[in-house]
Amino acid sequence: MPPDTPPNPQTKNKAGRLRPIDLARPHGLSTQAVRNYEEAGILPTATRTPHGYRTYTALHATALRTFLALLPGHGHATASSIMRAVNGDEPDKAFLLIDRSHAQLLEDRHTLHAVEKALGALTSTAPPAPPGDTFIGPLAEKLGLRPATLRAWERAGLVHPRRDPRTGYRVYDEAALRDAHLTHQLRRGGYLLHQIAPLITQVHTAGGLTPLQSTLDDWHTRLSKRSRALLRGAAELEGYLRERERERERERGRG
Repeated sequence: MPPDTPPNPQTKNKAGRLRPIDLARPHGLSTQAVRNYEEAGILPTATRTPHGYRTYTALHATALRTFLALLPGHGHATASSIMRAVNGDEPDKAFLLIDRSHAQLLEDRHTLHAVEKALGALTSTAPPAPPGDTFIGPLAEKLGLRPATLRAWERAGLVHPRRDPRTGYRVYDEAALRDAHLTHQLRRGGYLLHQIAPLITQVHTAGGLTPLQSTLDDWHTRLSKRSRALLRGAAELEGYLRERERERERERGRG
């Protein structure tokens, strides 16, 4: 297969044609990346010169810019699928993918709110943990639960009591009590066990409730950045859709 960049640089932009390097250079990409994007359907199919060289147009440049704008908010897989749907003249499929990304962002915001609410309840209204360790019976009674519920939480990896070496009874230390209270608050908020597990992990990673505040602040920041990224991606996509419509009108006029 012949190279995609003709040896004569004067061919650049001739008759509105662009070479792979003309698309790649403004974004710091390689020409191979541009070719890969075309083969993946992220860019429209390029035309070929009689010598087999790829030639692109301003529409391809807009498509590449749109894809790169979609990446931060949607991720590579979804952004690629959105572009393939648009290039395949399936805009409704692309809109569905965009709606799902927004729905996921909203769910993440609800999760963050639930964590903050649960932590607030633990730090402001929950009584301090009793000194020493607690067994499953007294803890279940304190939370208004059945011991079987605490055992289910343990099987789900949410609470990690140790075992008394002499009796084999479950013993809840301060960390296990905290996890049990946090799980209880989130369950009251309607969250399922598999939704609670990553939140408990967040508490463990932060080293407790107090250090978790910086994690929550960072979580807020990341959600805000994703919101802005989705907006930027939507603006670029709208421009690309309009340019595709204009291109179709020009083709109809030539026909």
